Amino acid sequence: MSDFPAPRAATPPPPATTRAAPLYPLRLTINGEPHTLEVESTVSLLDLLRDRLQLTGTKKGCDHGQCGACTVLVEGRRINSCLTLAVMQEGAEITTVEGLANGDELHPLQQAFIAKDALQCGYCTPGQLCSAQGLINEGQACTRDQVRELMSGNICRCGAYPQITDAVMAVLEESQGPAATPEASPAHWTPGTVPA
Repeated sequence: MSDFPAPRAATPPPPATTRAAPLYPLRLTINGEPHTLEVESTVSLLDLLRDRLQLTGTKKGCDHGQCGACTVLVEGRRINSCLTLAVMQEGAEITTVEGLANGDELHPLQQAFIAKDALQCGYCTPGQLCSAQGLINEGQACTRDQVRELMSGNICRCGAYPQITDAVMAVLEESQGPAATPEASPAHWTPGTVPA
C-alpha cells in the first residue's frame, strides 16, 4: 500500500467572466458627413475609420506613427491616425483621402499626382495626399526644400519623392503664385534616384 493519498478528481477552474469594454459616445464629421458612434476607449482613429466606417483609403502601414501612410486631416491639420484614440477627436471635422475629391472631380493634388507621376505602388499615396493638403493648409511651405522637409514624415518605399515634390509644388504655385526667389530647376535629379 502507498503512503500517498488517493488522487482526487480534478475540479475545473471556474469559467472566466468576460466583461465587455465600456463604450463611449463619439460624434465626428468625416468627409462632411456626421457620424454618431459608440466606441471603446482603446480604438485608434485609424481602426475606427478602416474597420467600423469602411474608409479603407487611409492605410495602416507601421502602426507606430513612423511612415505617414495613415495621415488624415483633423480640423485641417495633418495627424497620424494610428497614434490618436478615436475618443480624443470628439466633435472634430476629419477629412480622409476619400473626402478630398468632389464627387467624380479629382482634387487638384490628386490631379497633380497623376500628371507628375507621383506614385508607383500607391500604398503611401493617400497619406501623401492628406499630408500635402495639410501642408498647404498650414501655409509654411513655399520652396521645394520646405516641401521636402515638411513632408519628410511620409515615407514612399518606391522612392517617388522628386515627383511628389513636383506635384505639391505645382499645386502650391497654382494657388500662391511662383515663389518670390527662383529655385534651381528640378532637372538636376535623375528619375529613379532620391535626391539627398
